[in-house]
Amino acid sequence: MELILKYFPDFTQKQIRQFDLLYDLYKHWNERINVISRKDIDSLYERHVLHSLSIASVFEFQPGSEIVDLGTGGGFPGIPLAIFFPDVKFHLVDSIAKKLKVVDAVAAGVGLTNITTEHARIEDIKNRKFDFVVSRAVAPLKDLWKWSRPLIANKKPGEGSLLQWGDEFSNNQSKLSPGLICLKGGDLAREIQESNTRPKVVEIRNLFTEQFFEDKYILYVAR
Repeated sequence: MELILKYFPDFTQKQIRQFDLLYDLYKHWNERINVISRKDIDSLYERHVLHSLSIASVFEFQPGSEIVDLGTGGGFPGIPLAIFFPDVKFHLVDSIAKKLKVVDAVAAGVGLTNITTEHARIEDIKNRKFDFVVSRAVAPLKDLWKWSRPLIANKKPGEGSLLQWGDEFSNNQSKLSPGLICLKGGDLAREIQESNTRPKVVEIRNLFTEQFFEDKYILYVAR
């Protein structure tokens, strides 16, 4: 938990309590339904929570935004982001029902009211639009973009409820179009080329100094 406060010292007491509860909840449920590698559970805050929050280091979702977490697994990045952005609506989707059982239990355990879940493949979701799709290491970028694009609302830059702070994408604060935000690792050159997209890339090692983030990236693809 100290690791989270190292980078995000301004949380409310409620948010601190919610983040603090995550370890015991995930440890309890992971012994019953494996959603996190056994060797990773003791590194929950670094490898799962902080990794998810790297998105919040770069992007500021505006209140009322609707975000879908594609292939959420055990709830990452959706649950940490839902704690960080209590006024944003998160819809967490996965094709494996037992993983969503864990997500629902953890969300209830920390008192989250801005999360909904759906047992489905992302490509089967119809007649819904979201401001952004977020995802963590689910599939190649080519597939993520194919699945995400039909779900992304057709809005002009600035209407997408996403405000990017700092100079990762420009020298000034700038409003961005709705799109896909995904967490990736390793050498992405071929994957990006095969996706036929031109994502903006943020190196997480420039945000967090821990060795784990050395080869981790945030990719943003505008609609």
